[in-house]
Amino acid sequence: MMQIRKSSRSIGVWPVVVAIVAGLGVCGVLPASAEEGTGNQVFFKGGFMNLNQDRGTQIFSDTNGLGGLVNGGNAGWYAGAGLDLMLSKDVWGAMDKTSVLGEIGLQFNRINSHSVNNTAGTLAKNALGVTPITDTQEVQLTMMTINVAPKIKFMEGSAFRPWIIPVGLDFHVISPPSNKTQYLDMGLQFGAGFEVQVWKAFKVGVDARYHLTARMTNTVNDYFQVGPYVGISF
Repeated sequence: MMQIRKSSRSIGVWPVVVAIVAGLGVCGVLPASAEEGTGNQVFFKGGFMNLNQDRGTQIFSDTNGLGGLVNGGNAGWYAGAGLDLMLSKDVWGAMDKTSVLGEIGLQFNRINSHSVNNTAGTLAKNALGVTPITDTQEVQLTMMTINVAPKIKFMEGSAFRPWIIPVGLDFHVISPPSNKTQYLDMGLQFGAGFEVQVWKAFKVGVDARYHLTARMTNTVNDYFQVGPYVGISF
């Protein structure tokens, strides 16, 4: 009785397997191996970034430069990660060996920071009549960028692949907030780079981008970045 049940189950499974294989054959899509991947990629990046204009002498960055201590650094570093999702390997039939991917990225920027008069501490001491009224601490200037962008990769099938981002959409969060306590901004980004396949699904590359912001925080948040990244195809 048990053998009959097992046989019936096996008979029921085979039509499903055959249907899946036939469907893939009709669609012209074969399951990709783990090493080759489908063109999708997860990547991790880091490097140098530089603001077009520093945030010195603002209320929350350094209490308007009180005591001559200014948080005026432009340069910094970034670390981030993202996903490249394959949309087309031939620009929907318009261009051979040229892929179009959708990138979703998350990046943390840390701008050069200094020990300055902390706004909250200074105001609290001033209100309480505490001497000295200044409160010197390191106030870190940071920025978070979330982006969605089309990425065009050339030389499909080659170990060396240059790419460009013609234009992408950015969302930014700045810290500390601006003088008007605003901290959300948005804008556009433009990028270019290249990557090299070093072993199976593993790739290394160089990434350069420029971010143009709408300046909704009443601060200039435009910045340039460049640095290496490591990608893993899947």
